[in-house]
Amino acid sequence: MLTSLALIFLVGLSAAALCQKLKLPRIIGMLLTGILLGPYALDMLDPSILAISPELRQIALIIILLKAGLSLNLPDLKKVGRPAIMMSFLPACFEVLAFFLFAPPLLGVNRIEAALMGAVLGAVSPAVVVPRMVQLMDIKYGTAKSIPQLIMAGASCDDVFVIVLFSTFTSMAQGGSADIMDFVNIPISIVLGTLLGAVSGFLLSLLFDTAYSRKHHIRNSMKVIIILGVSFMLMSIEEWTKTNLPISMSGLLAVISMACTLKAKSIESVSKRLSEKFGKLWLAAEVSLFVLVGAAVDIRYAIGAGSVAILMILLALIFRGIGGCHMPYKNATHRKRKAFLYYLIPAKGDCPGGDWLRSPLSWAVMRSARPFCCGYRYLNHCPSGSNRDRRYI
Repeated sequence: MLTSLALIFLVGLSAAALCQKLKLPRIIGMLLTGILLGPYALDMLDPSILAISPELRQIALIIILLKAGLSLNLPDLKKVGRPAIMMSFLPACFEVLAFFLFAPPLLGVNRIEAALMGAVLGAVSPAVVVPRMVQLMDIKYGTAKSIPQLIMAGASCDDVFVIVLFSTFTSMAQGGSADIMDFVNIPISIVLGTLLGAVSGFLLSLLFDTAYSRKHHIRNSMKVIIILGVSFMLMSIEEWTKTNLPISMSGLLAVISMACTLKAKSIESVSKRLSEKFGKLWLAAEVSLFVLVGAAVDIRYAIGAGSVAILMILLALIFRGIGGCHMPYKNATHRKRKAFLYYLIPAKGDCPGGDWLRSPLSWAVMRSARPFCCGYRYLNHCPSGSNRDRRYI
């Protein structure tokens, strides 16, 4: 296992640095490292690492969500309430529609399987989106119009909606029918996750303040460990509700809500230091996350699918981009803002599936970072780089 960890960090960082030198997104180097070292290529990773890969990736995602929550301001989130709601489901609906229309003639699947495939590829990966939005917020880029906050809020809620679509289409593919309660559970899951996270954040802030008032100073490093422990518990509660209750709650929203509440209840210097510490943890978590995502890609299906799968994904991206650009957000009218939203939407993660799903999914994971990072680079490195360009964001 130690050898596998060494390869993940050393080769992954080297490949990321090489891609950065070639003016490519660092994520591409990490994904390619995972594909190369994974069980479907050189098979150099220990099976014990691959066995706990989902848990390691979830830990990495929790770290960046905590970093994001400690960087968010609640007044900024209030500004983007309605557009964020639209962002959470409208682009995904457009992508599902693209698969529903074009996948049957291109990939030889029926309409239900096409919709199921669209639901799988319709999920946005917070691990790709959130770090870039945090970077924009750190440099105050786009914060005047709350664009990064809008994107992060939409990406956090997107998975809740897409998972319900996936479950519904899976049931229909197996001969069942759609359950209206699954759709009713979407706002319930969002509200319960937000409330539970807010309560957890308030209790943590109360714990830290009480300890400080009684002269039992808790170091920031110890606070990080406590916050991580509570975050893991929130994710565990999500899994428990899915298996034992008719309703569920969103663990990811609970984590980010907890971090936002903790920031609101803490003094600015404390929340800033905590955010910096989670940012340092993300340096290692990012490499492990994307290398392990790459290791889950079976490159044989991508090669076997060929140009047809690429064409299908490009069509889906066009549809999704249209959905993102035509949201009723009155401030997102400038051409650079629209281009950024268009490139943002296709940021994906990986999902398992059958053979007929894995072919396009393999290509989807490999192209996951490129559209988003191109848009990010276009926004962040405009020709003049002047304040005149920045104020329109």
